[in-house]
Amino acid sequence: MKNPPLDPDVADAAPTEQILTAYDEQHVVTYIRLLQADSEGAEWTEVAWVVLHIDAEREPDRARRAYQSHLARAKWLTEQGRLLRGNGSK
Repeated sequence: MKNPPLDPDVADAAPTEQILTAYDEQHVVTYIRLLQADSEGAEWTEVAWVVLHIDAEREPDRARRAYQSHLARAKWLTEQGRLLRGNGSK
């Protein structure tokens, strides 16, 4: 995997495929930032703004959906997808 962009634009919803996608590879940093914010108990609206660049005051439904889907994807990737844990072959 090439070095992922540090702050890529995000889609309104993260992928749901049960395989790693090019989108996932491009958004590794986004997923890490979401997981870190979640572990620190950050307010979702602030995370949506800072990490996803979606204003929850102007677009609350879109911001909530994007936040929830990307956080769920980040958790899936760490638990099942192995993207953030490495590929497991050492």
